Amino acid sequence: MNNKIEWIALDWGTTHFRAWAMGAGGKVLDQVKSDQGMGSLTQDQFEPIFLSHVQPWLEGRTHPLSAFACGMVGSKQGWIEAEYIATPCAPPRNEQLVQAPISDPRIQVFIVPGLSQFKPADVMRGEETQIAGFLASMPNFDGVACLPGTHSKWVSISKGVVKHFTTFMTGEMFGLLSKKSVLRHSVAGRGWDNAAFIAGVKLSMDTPESTAQELFAIRPQSMLHGLPANEARARLSGLLIGAELRATEHLWSSRDVCIIGDPKLTEHYNKALEFYNCKATIADGDMMTLGGLHATAVSAMEQAS
Repeated sequence: MNNKIEWIALDWGTTHFRAWAMGAGGKVLDQVKSDQGMGSLTQDQFEPIFLSHVQPWLEGRTHPLSAFACGMVGSKQGWIEAEYIATPCAPPRNEQLVQAPISDPRIQVFIVPGLSQFKPADVMRGEETQIAGFLASMPNFDGVACLPGTHSKWVSISKGVVKHFTTFMTGEMFGLLSKKSVLRHSVAGRGWDNAAFIAGVKLSMDTPESTAQELFAIRPQSMLHGLPANEARARLSGLLIGAELRATEHLWSSRDVCIIGDPKLTEHYNKALEFYNCKATIADGDMMTLGGLHATAVSAMEQAS
């Protein structure tokens, strides 16, 4: 298989490591995933951990294999800093890649920079590659891309250019409230209730000033009224996503929308938007990451040949 590997795609975030061995035409030949995110590493650990995961793909190599990486691996605390590119701009191009230091002559690593916005201040790393992958498949898209996650992004795109974007800590807030707050006892488990989710979305959309109150209300409702954990969990998510949609209504209410991310998360956002008659295009986050890295890799390898 090794002689069929043309390059390596790498998504190295704060809490995860994901690498794919890529063949002709962007075909995935093999993949490896681990929880060795860059957030727990010291500077001298990046190369050995990377090599430990991709070592089988390097055996018998006579020419250097190129790896193209995105995510927090390019932050100040990462392998090497790939400085942000200021918006408005197109997704990063191959000439903007930053090469990481590595001693193994069988491989070279190039990191995709993130994007920054001066006013209002905002940054992204990793999402710019998903946007590049989406635009590779829909180059004429003119609208707003929603990228839900720990820190969800709403990105205005026109003529292949990221015009501006805004970030919400919705996913992180859900994690903290469901695991660290008084609500953790009420929302334990993995159950779900769509009606409770939409009810939470509607509450935050209709009366955003009461969202904090409604969040706490989940606890006494579970104690005094027997609110089931699956309904409580969905209500918590709905309240948080509803607050996000209320703040971005000016973006999605009158423009084309694409939701890019994990299928479970994109489904929740899509259901919330559908309730308000917004029809969105759905794109798988992993596929868009690979698509963005593939576009970068092809361009870089063509330029080098």
